[in-house]
Amino acid sequence: MAKNFKDLSEQEILAVAISAEEEDSRIYSEFAQGLRQNYPASAKIFEDMAQEETEHRRRLIEIHRQRFGEHIPLIRRQDVKGFVTHKPVWLVRPLGLDAVRKQAELMELETRRYYEQAMTRVTDAGTRKLLGDLADIERQHTDTAAALMEKHLTSDTKSEEAAANRRLFVLQIIQPGLAGLMDGSVSTLAPLFAAAFATRNSWDAFLVGMAASIGAGISMGFAEALSDDGSMTGRGRPWLRGWTCGVMTTAGGIGHTLPYLISNFYWATAIAVAIVAIELWAISYIRYRYMDTPFLSAAFQVILGGVLVFITGIVIGSS
Repeated sequence: MAKNFKDLSEQEILAVAISAEEEDSRIYSEFAQGLRQNYPASAKIFEDMAQEETEHRRRLIEIHRQRFGEHIPLIRRQDVKGFVTHKPVWLVRPLGLDAVRKQAELMELETRRYYEQAMTRVTDAGTRKLLGDLADIERQHTDTAAALMEKHLTSDTKSEEAAANRRLFVLQIIQPGLAGLMDGSVSTLAPLFAAAFATRNSWDAFLVGMAASIGAGISMGFAEALSDDGSMTGRGRPWLRGWTCGVMTTAGGIGHTLPYLISNFYWATAIAVAIVAIELWAISYIRYRYMDTPFLSAAFQVILGGVLVFITGIVIGSS
C-alpha cells in the first residue's frame, strides 16, 4: 500500500529523495545509451547529467548519515501517493530526440515541484530547510542541463542531429506511409474502374472500390509490420509502421471510391478521375519532398504507372 506524504517521517522523506536521484541517474544513462548511435552529442549531455544525479545522491546520503545513521529505509517514489511518475520512454528503441529532451525537462520540473509542495506539508524547521535544499538542487539540475546543452550542442551539431532526426522520420513514417498511399491509389484503380465500366452502376463500383481499398490496407499493413522489427534497419516499431502503411493504403483507395456514392455514373466517374489526378500529384510531391527524387522524374514514374493501371481497368471493364 502506498503511503500518504503527510505520513512520512523526515528520514523517509530523505530516503525517497535518495532513491529518486538514483533512478533519475539510471534513466539519464539509458537516454545516453539509446541516443549514442544517432545523436552522439545529446548522448554526451545525458551522460553528464547522469553523473550530476549520482553526485547529488552522494550528497543526500551524507546528509542522511549525519542525521539518521547508516541504514536508509527502502522506500521509493512509487511507494508514496501523489509522487511524480514517468512514462518509460527510455525503453523504446530507437529513441526520439525530442521525446527524450521533453521527458528530461518534465523529470526536473516535476521533482522540483514535489519538493516545493512538500515544504508546505511539514512544520519542523529542520525538515523544511532540507526540502528547500532539495528544491534548490533541482533548480541547479535545470541550469546544469541548459549549460550542458550550450557546451555540447554547437550549431553544426544541431544541424547534424536535425538531419539525423529527419532521416529517422522518413524511415519510420514517410516511407511506410508513401508505400501505402502509392499502393492504395494505384492498385485499386483497375478493380474500381473495371467494375464501374462493366456495370455502369455507381453503387456496385463503390462496393468494389471499398472492398479493394480496405482489403489492400489490411494486407499492406500486415506486410509492413511483419517485414522487420526495426532493430537492424532503424525503421522503428513495426506495428506503428504497419498502422501507418495500412491507413494510408486504405485512404489512397477510398479517395477515388467515394465519388461513386453519386448515383449519376458519368458525374461520379469524372470526379473520381479528377481525384486520381490529385492523388498522383500528391504522391509525386511527397517523393520529391522527402525522397530526394526530382519532381518531373517522380511525376513521370507515378503518373505513367497510374495511367497504365487506369487504362487496364477501363479496357477490362468495357470488354
